Amino acid sequence: MEIQRGSHIGPRCKISSHSFICAGVSIGAEVFIGHGVVFTNELYPEATNADGSLKRDGEWELVETVVEARASIGSNATIVAGITIGEGALVGAGAVVTRDVPAFAIVAGCPARVVGDTRTKRAESAARARSVQSPRPEPAEPLQIA
Repeated sequence: MEIQRGSHIGPRCKISSHSFICAGVSIGAEVFIGHGVVFTNELYPEATNADGSLKRDGEWELVETVVEARASIGSNATIVAGITIGEGALVGAGAVVTRDVPAFAIVAGCPARVVGDTRTKRAESAARARSVQSPRPEPAEPLQIA
C-alpha cells in the first residue's frame, strides 16, 4: 500500500494491501479499504505544462476527496478525485466512483450507481440471523468394525 503525504487517515481504519491513497484524500474513522483500491487527486491529469515541460509536484491541481466514518470500499475500486463517500456507505468491489455517494448507500458498477442501502441490508441480515435456529445434530451412531 502507498499512503502519500498530504492525506489524512482517521482512527481504527483497515487499509488492505496494494491500495493507493494520494495527497488530498481524507479518510474518517473506522473506514475499511479493500485490496487494490485507488484514489485519484487530479480531475484532468496531464504529463506536461503548456510549454511542453514535465509537470512537477507543485504544478498539479490537487482536488480533495473525503471518505466519511464507517464507510467500506471493496477491493479494486477506483475513486475519482473531488467526491465524498458518505458515512456508512458501501462501495462494491471493482466499482468506479465518479460522483458523491450518499450516506449509507450501496454503490456498484462502472460508473458506480446506487443499488441499495446499508441500513436495510444490515436489518435484513440481523432478522435472518434471529430467525434461523440451527438444529442440534443427532448424535452419531458408534462405528462398529467387524
